[in-house]
Amino acid sequence: MKHILYAGAAALALSAGMATAGGHLAGEQITVFGPWLGPDQENVEAVLAGFAAASGADVRYVGSDSFEQQILVDAEAGSAANVSAFPQPGLASDMAARGFLTPLADGTADWVRENYAAGQSWVDLGTYSGPDGTDSLYGFFYKVDVKSLVWYVPENFEDAGYDIPDTMEDLIALSDQIVADGGTPWCIGLGSGGATGWPATDWVEDLLLRTQTPDVYDQWVSNEIPFNDPRIVAAIDEFGVFARNDDYVAGGAGAVASTDFRDSPKGLFSSPAQCYLHRQASFIPAFFPEGTVVGEDADFFYFPAFASKDLGAPVLGAGTVWAITNDSPGAQALIEYLKTPEAHEIWMARKGFLTPHMGVDASVFSDPTLAKMNEILLNATTFRFDGSDLMPGGVGAGSFWTGMVDYAGGKSAQEVADEIQASWDALK
Repeated sequence: MKHILYAGAAALALSAGMATAGGHLAGEQITVFGPWLGPDQENVEAVLAGFAAASGADVRYVGSDSFEQQILVDAEAGSAANVSAFPQPGLASDMAARGFLTPLADGTADWVRENYAAGQSWVDLGTYSGPDGTDSLYGFFYKVDVKSLVWYVPENFEDAGYDIPDTMEDLIALSDQIVADGGTPWCIGLGSGGATGWPATDWVEDLLLRTQTPDVYDQWVSNEIPFNDPRIVAAIDEFGVFARNDDYVAGGAGAVASTDFRDSPKGLFSSPAQCYLHRQASFIPAFFPEGTVVGEDADFFYFPAFASKDLGAPVLGAGTVWAITNDSPGAQALIEYLKTPEAHEIWMARKGFLTPHMGVDASVFSDPTLAKMNEILLNATTFRFDGSDLMPGGVGAGSFWTGMVDYAGGKSAQEVADEIQASWDALK
């Protein structure tokens, strides 16, 4: 609580400035709607308590595991919360087009460019077309996740004399070295019940960001560039460099589609190791053997970029975008508060929070693993949201998934891409 009170006090000057510009917030009720329940609800409520202390506002949070459905019901009924935290920008974009969101204050985009790592990426992800077709910044990203990670066991690397690769060329060379030494570099599994195939979509997205400029990624996600464009087909085949090489994958390439993603990292921990590397997002330690300590028994590094492509350090991830769904002075003030380092540090001091805010004190992180992940985020030159989540459901959570299973099973990248594009065309 000491930290929260400190954060609130530090933000008083900000709220005082807002008060002189737009009125006093004491007694004003501000409602916030988001996807968080359980421990994460406690975390976001701690942040909102900091804002309440700074502004005098009465701030009330409601969470729902049916956020996507409920926000539309509330907006159409005219009873939406003042501020809503969207789990992905696609839904926020749709609501902006229908007139359910209020553009953020002038200057917010400039602030994001100057204060967030890869700032233009965050502006782009929060900019949508309004009901009149005019683009405005509607979304402010706060609390994000990183997917561009490769997991390994430090003891295995030490015993074999392997170094952490700095480039994609180095990563492929390391994979070849592991094979030459008689080992298997990768554990890859696409199984996930009815969602089988999704882990491969993350691979393709990460590899597209490492082989093409960000605008190609954006146009692919919106289908301005078709799925069967040669550049997309090449990214799928780049995944095949890893997943369709019997020497590279534990169990051989034929095991990739049938191995459950939750089981796939276990080969890192067998003795002798069944694999040395596993590419997966920040949540995967939940499926490591019980008692595994990240930073000691297991660790991670950035899924590197190609040195030869000169595309900087792209990072793939996800996150929540906060938007004004029922405008009020308090709603505007809350977005202003989210710009303060303290608003980020309150959650950093707890669990499960990463931020691109360059002004935060990294020593506040309660978990050194999160601090290390956040360093990757702060070093990003480009950030892009998980592309499959931005595509129509029939593609991003349908034909893209099944297509990648088909590709892992032996279909050509061109054939798979043609079929995915045909499914997208059928939705139009």
